[in-house]
Amino acid sequence: MKAVRLQGLPPVVGTQTRLLILGSFPGSASLAAQQYYAHAQNQFWKILQALWPRHALPGAQDYEHRCAWLLARGLGLWDVYASCEREGSLDSAIRKPVVNDFAALRARCPQLRLIAHNGGESFRHARAVRAAMDAEHFPPVQLPSTSPANAGWSFERKLVAWREAFSQAGLL
Repeated sequence: MKAVRLQGLPPVVGTQTRLLILGSFPGSASLAAQQYYAHAQNQFWKILQALWPRHALPGAQDYEHRCAWLLARGLGLWDVYASCEREGSLDSAIRKPVVNDFAALRARCPQLRLIAHNGGESFRHARAVRAAMDAEHFPPVQLPSTSPANAGWSFERKLVAWREAFSQAGLL
């Protein structure tokens, strides 16, 4: 049986993007919903709300406004992989990945200050991403994954690491 090739999601970036968060590739729930971090147990949106408590996060059913909400605060999202073969949602199951075109993204983010990787699989590409985006002066930042598979880190511990990156990018 031949594996199905999965296509990722488009970047959520704008001219005000100062911090770009890169995941590896959307999980099954995110692909089905066509939304970043759609799995109910993923802590991504919960971390953002904890970082920006004075700004009410739009509900999960209002993804378009969620994207506008994070863009208004200087945050952008994308993934390292444009496509891959994978069964399930685990990064360890990714096969035959194709990396996104990061060189083309740089012009869309003229205020970019930092690129942070949401988890280890994304971080494996930190050097190549920074080179493609002509951002080699940015320090490589690996954040603890917000995935439910990363149960080894408490929410509070993840939040501390994420807060540091957001502060470094001038988003707090």
